[in-house]
Amino acid sequence: MTPNRKISIVLADDHAIVRRGFHLILRSHEDLEVVGEASTGLEAVALAEKLKPNIVVMDVSMPGLNGIEATRRIEEVSPSTRVVALSMHRDSVYVREMLRAGARAYLLKECAEADLLTAIRAVARGEGYISPAVSDAVLSDYRKHVANPIDLLTARERQVLELIAEGKTNKEVATTLNLSVYTVEAHRGKLMEKLNLHSTGELVRFAVRNGLVD
Repeated sequence: MTPNRKISIVLADDHAIVRRGFHLILRSHEDLEVVGEASTGLEAVALAEKLKPNIVVMDVSMPGLNGIEATRRIEEVSPSTRVVALSMHRDSVYVREMLRAGARAYLLKECAEADLLTAIRAVARGEGYISPAVSDAVLSDYRKHVANPIDLLTARERQVLELIAEGKTNKEVATTLNLSVYTVEAHRGKLMEKLNLHSTGELVRFAVRNGLVD
């Protein structure tokens, strides 16, 4: 954000009365400007692509295309746009999936006006924000998941790891999964990076420890 430039915002929520309420809150602040409103996830993506706003305030439960998938698509069509998730869901699963999709903040709809303003301004500065009401659940969930590094892997990466641990060469893995050798090599490199491992032997031992192979 350049000094004195307003933060441009798109509001995405399927309830018109909710959008109106947020619009009234935001327009009373000189540094904020609502440039568009969307009632569906698809509309939110289209507006983000067209208007390139600084922020999309995104409801998680949206018709047609939910807020999680809409956030992923916004990351693709307007990388400079940052998403602030606003939801009635305090379950850590929703928080985790929105953050994985690319959201930079997560707030509950019951949050105070000051929290919404703080989150928008923080995200516009390149920072993140988690509603205090869900932060404990998020931290607990984070600790639970990072305790097992295997949760960091995609389904394809796990497949590649299993085959490597079975002693297959890159070419054999490629044939088994109908991939190119180059793609298998890329997956192998990503596995080592994510798991902080440095050799095939270490990959094999990791797979054995985590029950991927006997």
